[in-house]
Amino acid sequence: MPELAFSRRSALRGLGAVVLPAALTACGVPAAYIPEDRREGQDRSARDQSLAFSNWPLYIDTDEEDEERRPTLDEFSEKTGIEVRYTEEINDNDEFFGKISPALMNHQETGHDLVVVSDWMAARFVHLGWAQKMDRSAQSNVAKYLDPQLRSPAFDEGRLHTVPWQSGITGIAYNRKALGREIKSVKDLWQPDLAGKVTLFSGLDESFALLMQGDGVDVARWTEADFHRMCDQVERMVKKRHVRRFTGNDYTSDLSKGDVLACQAYSGDVIQLQADNPDIEFVVPEEGAELWAESLLVPNLARHKANAEALVDHYYDPAVAARLAASVNYVCPVPAAREVLAGSDDKETAELAENPLIFPDGDMRKRLVVARDISSVERRSFAKRWNAIVGL
Repeated sequence: MPELAFSRRSALRGLGAVVLPAALTACGVPAAYIPEDRREGQDRSARDQSLAFSNWPLYIDTDEEDEERRPTLDEFSEKTGIEVRYTEEINDNDEFFGKISPALMNHQETGHDLVVVSDWMAARFVHLGWAQKMDRSAQSNVAKYLDPQLRSPAFDEGRLHTVPWQSGITGIAYNRKALGREIKSVKDLWQPDLAGKVTLFSGLDESFALLMQGDGVDVARWTEADFHRMCDQVERMVKKRHVRRFTGNDYTSDLSKGDVLACQAYSGDVIQLQADNPDIEFVVPEEGAELWAESLLVPNLARHKANAEALVDHYYDPAVAARLAASVNYVCPVPAAREVLAGSDDKETAELAENPLIFPDGDMRKRLVVARDISSVERRSFAKRWNAIVGL
């Protein structure tokens, strides 16, 4: 998989287009919120065998000889007769939110039947009432195979409105050979020998959980005091120039070139980096790491809701999930796909089943936590403080 030029968990770079919905929700203004009984439109799935599916670039399997072909999507269309209009138009969570929020706020169709956004953004959709409840009776694979650790995030208890597309871990990557020692803890980032050689994520939603965990915080139940204590620590490290800079996905370049020795990192990216440099290691710290997801949701008034739900369930067939995991190398939200990969005749494919960054083992899972999201009330002041530290 090629090196990514962006972060799928894109940084929150100011309030921008999202101020209005957040502010409306915080002030209790009902215009933005859509009640559950007003979200469904006229579903044309039965008479119109199609659906519009929007995703991030490079986030699906492709044919090695023809990158325009997407085998798992083609298989779905062949099996069901449903044509999938697949677009890779999501390059930034906030940008995409700004694009479709005016229609959703005004109770209008968006032209999208299924989209993939980071869970912190999915939380915004759910809290605003802009994501439809899926019909789980028509999704037997989701009901049976969804990773138990991802089944009930705080923002969507029971996963009624969202389903993970892929998952991942925010941990620490470092060059063990160049550093000359192991990193086992978030606290290890602050050791003197890493002064000026550490990078952190610039995005508030991407950064905060791991840094809080370094202070022993249970990020499923963190508080405002926990947040500000974490900011105080980071601020001190910035003033001491211990932190080299704050990054998006360009941390991969810094680490590969040796400009930094340790950094916040995503598990899926490190698998790619290790292919070129086996000295790079990924660590789930002793204090824990954040298990996150990017999730599928059906926006309000989608014209092909049933077709979209069928596609979601298709990707929870372990055989299909295995092919997707083998291509994108993120944490697979379908643990049963591991057995499928393990049984492959291809040695490299079979080895993926033993990679804990795709299928975390029991010991690693004990240290993985799904963080509670930042509420709309908290976001305004928290973003202001974090962005001042980062320099945004």
